[in-house]
Amino acid sequence: MVINTNLAAQSAATQLAQSSASLAQSLARLSSGSQITSPADDTAGLAVSMKLNAQVARLNAAGDDVSNALSFCQTQDGYLQQVSNALNRMSDLTVQAQDVTKTTSDRLLYNQELLSLESFVHGVANKEFNGVSLFSGATLTVPTDGSGNTFAMAGVNLNSLTFTNLYGDRVNQVGNNSTGAVYAMYDVERVITQLAGYRAQIGANEEVLEQYSNQVATMKNNLSAAGSQITDVDVAQESTNYAKANILVQTGTAMLAQANSLPQSVLKLLS
Repeated sequence: MVINTNLAAQSAATQLAQSSASLAQSLARLSSGSQITSPADDTAGLAVSMKLNAQVARLNAAGDDVSNALSFCQTQDGYLQQVSNALNRMSDLTVQAQDVTKTTSDRLLYNQELLSLESFVHGVANKEFNGVSLFSGATLTVPTDGSGNTFAMAGVNLNSLTFTNLYGDRVNQVGNNSTGAVYAMYDVERVITQLAGYRAQIGANEEVLEQYSNQVATMKNNLSAAGSQITDVDVAQESTNYAKANILVQTGTAMLAQANSLPQSVLKLLS
């Protein structure tokens, strides 16, 4: 028996340190909800999870872009619904102004209403969404994922030649001449036809954007699930590890106390 080197105490202390480290690791995992509390826990898993998190962040941004583009389209269509109502009324006025029983004064009243509606349509052409023109006709490029893929959203142009011709129409003529009303009727018909095409295009844009929105949501869910498998702690398993480490710490502490008391038995040999 020796007293200079207490091998039993050293061994017990080593085991106690290891058990204490395991206990601290379990506490950290349970409190954080993550099984990677330091790079040393899983270096490869940490690298993969960081890449997945970055991809999810890009998808979140792309999802916001798609949602904003959808709002843009919905705002466009909301305005065009009102323009459609105005054009329908203008169509009525151009036909009513051709009535041979109407006087010049009557046509003047029709013309005043027509001008007001033309002004309304022309005003809508200058509307904006967060500073971006709604009806300039420009094609807008919308990010659809976190990998640089985009969707070219066709624009709507309310300042095209068809609409410009409409803004100069009049239905009041000298005497009972209804030529202006006839020309105005044709112009309104052309604009209505073009507007129908625009609304169909907006509907197509919305449909595609909704598909991209669903795709982004699905990709986010799948990537989040993959990241969860790497980083999220299994509470049941970790609770078991915690209980085991806790028992080992308590046992190791008791055994270390016993090992430290062993050299005292040498005193009996010296007495």
